[in-house]
Amino acid sequence: MTTLTPKDAHRTTSTADAPAKTPPRTGRRPRTPHFSRAAVNTVLVVMSFYTLMPILWLLFAATKDNGDLFGKPGFQLGDFSLLSNLSDLFTYQDGVFGRWLANSALYSLVGSLVSTMLCVAAGYAFDKYHFAGKERIYGFVLLGLLVPATVVSLPIYLLASEVNLVNTYWAVLIPSLANPFGVYLSRVFSEGYVPDETLEAARMDGAGEIRTFASIALPMLKPAFMTVFLFSFTGSWNSFFLPLVMLNDQDLYPVGLGLFNWNANLSQYPEQYALLITGSLVSILPLVLAFLCLQRYWRSGLTAGAVK
Repeated sequence: MTTLTPKDAHRTTSTADAPAKTPPRTGRRPRTPHFSRAAVNTVLVVMSFYTLMPILWLLFAATKDNGDLFGKPGFQLGDFSLLSNLSDLFTYQDGVFGRWLANSALYSLVGSLVSTMLCVAAGYAFDKYHFAGKERIYGFVLLGLLVPATVVSLPIYLLASEVNLVNTYWAVLIPSLANPFGVYLSRVFSEGYVPDETLEAARMDGAGEIRTFASIALPMLKPAFMTVFLFSFTGSWNSFFLPLVMLNDQDLYPVGLGLFNWNANLSQYPEQYALLITGSLVSILPLVLAFLCLQRYWRSGLTAGAVK
C-alpha cells in the first residue's frame, strides 16, 4: 500500500486545480458559413432564372404581333399588341379557345375534387380501420405509382370503346379519378395529424363513422386535401396523351391539346403563331393562381409527408 506524503498530496492537489492549457493560436480564424451560404444562394438564383426565363420569354412574345415575332426575336420589344392578340385569341374560329379553357376547367375542377375526396377518404380508412388484407390492398394501390400513365392509356381506350364512352367528357373524367399518390399522402397525413383519441371521443358522444370523418377528421386533413387537390389539378390541366387518345371532337379538347393542334397546323395557318403564344400564356395563368392561393396548405402537406 502506497502512502502519500503531505508534499505529494499538495503536488497532486495543485496539479488537479491547475487550469487546462489552451492550445496556441495559429492565426487562422474559424471558417464562417458566409461563403457556403453565398454559394447556395448563387445556385438558387441561377436555377430560378433558368426556370423563369421561358416564362419571361413567353410574356415578352405575347405582346408582339406576327411581324415582330420574327423581326424582333428574343426579349426585344416591339409594338404592344397584347390586347389585340387576346381579342383575336378569343374570337378565332368562333371562340374555340374559350371552349378549350372551359373544358380544361371542367376536367380539372370536377375530376380533381372528386378524386381528392376519394383519396382522402381512402387514406383515412387505410389508417384508422382494421380489416382483412388491408396492407396487401394498400400495396396494390401503391403499385399504381410504378405504372406510367401512357402505358395504361391504350387499355383504358379499349375499355371506354366497349361502353361507348370514347369522344365524351366521361372518357377523360373517369380515368382521372385514380390517384395512388393521393391515397399515400392522405394516409401519411392521417397517421400524423388525426389522433385516435379524438375519434374515440366523438364515437363515445354518439357520432357515426361518416359524421366523425366529415366533422372531425376532414378539417384536420385540410392541408392534405389541398395538397392532393393541387397535384391532381395540375396533372389534369396538363393532361395531354389521354385526351389525345380519347377525343376526336375539337369542341371537347382541353386547352393543351387544342394548342398542340394549332401548333401542328402552323405551316398551313401562319397567322396562328401569335395566337399560339398568347394562348400558351393564358393557359398557365390558372396554374399560377392555384399555386399562389393554395401554397400555405400544400407546403404543410408536403412537410407532413417529409416528416413521416
